[in-house]
Amino acid sequence: MQQSNIKSIRHFGQSIWLDFFDRKIMNSGELQKLINDDGVSGVTSNPSIFESAISSSSDYDDDITSPSQKKFSSEKIFFAFAVKDIQRAADFFKPLHEATRGEDGFVSLEVSPLLAHDTNGTIKQARELWHAVNRKNVMIKIPATAEGLPAIRKCTGEGININITLLFGLPRYKQVTEAYISGLEDRVKDNQPIDKITSVASFFLSRIDVLTDPLLDKKRLYNLKGETAIASAKKAYEIYKYIFSSERFKTLEAKGAKRQHLLWASTSSKDPSYSDVKYVEALIGNKTINTLPLKTIEAFNDHGNAASRLENDLDKATDVLEELNDNGIDINIITQKLEDQGIEKFNKAYAKLLKAIETRKKKNPK
Repeated sequence: MQQSNIKSIRHFGQSIWLDFFDRKIMNSGELQKLINDDGVSGVTSNPSIFESAISSSSDYDDDITSPSQKKFSSEKIFFAFAVKDIQRAADFFKPLHEATRGEDGFVSLEVSPLLAHDTNGTIKQARELWHAVNRKNVMIKIPATAEGLPAIRKCTGEGININITLLFGLPRYKQVTEAYISGLEDRVKDNQPIDKITSVASFFLSRIDVLTDPLLDKKRLYNLKGETAIASAKKAYEIYKYIFSSERFKTLEAKGAKRQHLLWASTSSKDPSYSDVKYVEALIGNKTINTLPLKTIEAFNDHGNAASRLENDLDKATDVLEELNDNGIDINIITQKLEDQGIEKFNKAYAKLLKAIETRKKKNPK
């Protein structure tokens, strides 16, 4: 049997995680099939994914309407069944997690997006979710906001695996790596082990081009269209290699520290004029992760071409970002806008999720 195109990506050192999650995919055997046939080695979840799962099926009705849950808030009901589902998903990937000695096989659960600008609230909920799930191969997602950075450091220092989400800009990425490394150093100072801690920095990509391309059209810089996100990712990988080969990190590595790998998120093409595997093919590289929705996995299996390309044309990546700046396009303003929009989008999805739970409670009283 010929190996799937998606599975062949692993030959180049990149892991593929599924950017989708619900009970049906676990119950039907589809998740196990993706693990076996396509080498999918992790799952990410977010408020939008859970909202879609609840709104499109009756799979969660018993959790929502059971007498034991009636007295609880919609948010508490959500996290109760989310924790159960994340535990179950984590168990699918436990063999891989053990086989890779804690390098792969992770499932992520996000703190409430309403806490994006609340450092202490984020720390508190991250702790609660980490202990509730109680799985070594789980990551708690914390957004890469200014307020999220100290939460990332604190939680890392407490031994919690963190998936840093909603990351768009290179300056913020450097701050994210600093938060992780400082958290490890804090833990060393407390004489605590650091060899079991894992973290990823999730760089959201395709939406960078969604905002940048119209500005390029206005300036008639057509040669740069569809290039900004990939250029940013390539520069992020340069930063990653520099920081995690530094003497500072090597000191931690000698004590068992793991590198905080880059994860490419938002890699389905938003512009129909672009290839639907554009952000998959271009970003295959060693010690990275790409998280893909089912549709993109299917597209890559149909016509994707796996090859290591992440470090190709690095000079071009530098030139793209410099040309943007030379033409008055401030990428830092764009990435801050994307962060703000990302938080707003997740807040809306979270509100819809809680409303869907409340509606189910009223329609199905027990």
